[in-house]
Amino acid sequence: MKEIYFAGGCFWGTEHYFKQIRGVEETEVGFANGNTENPTYKEVYTDQTGFAEAVCVRYNPDLVSLEFLLRMFFKAIDPLSLNKQGHDEGTRYRTGVYYTHADDVPVIERVFRDVQKDYEQTLVVEKLPLKNFYRAEEYHQDYLEKNPTGYCHLPQSLFVFAKNANDKGTENE
Repeated sequence: MKEIYFAGGCFWGTEHYFKQIRGVEETEVGFANGNTENPTYKEVYTDQTGFAEAVCVRYNPDLVSLEFLLRMFFKAIDPLSLNKQGHDEGTRYRTGVYYTHADDVPVIERVFRDVQKDYEQTLVVEKLPLKNFYRAEEYHQDYLEKNPTGYCHLPQSLFVFAKNANDKGTENE
């Protein structure tokens, strides 16, 4: 398995979205690239810790490629919105891709270049090595599975799209 970390606004919806994709084997929500040790949700919520709400996505590269996951990520975010996704605002809701393997960088760079071509404004999505990641409290893990009517900034149709995306030959799009 390989892993990549995505910050796409509120981590509840971002996690649920990626869990729908065939080849994603595990997800874990938490806090990435901040300035303190072992932060709590309450601390991160203050926007004083430097952390972004993020999802660790562990995937089987024989079933889904990093490029496909990155392209799916861009379908679920507004890459021009700084520190805001949906109704959620603050630096904790910034968007980003955080990698742990240098060999992922060329793929990440290529996808960012391709996506940038669709916009006149510069993308405000971070692409950085993972500095740190702390697992969020248990009640945040699989939140939308535990609370199907819970808050989410992503539309339900996006979850259906993700569930069907790489089953219909769209992985190569």
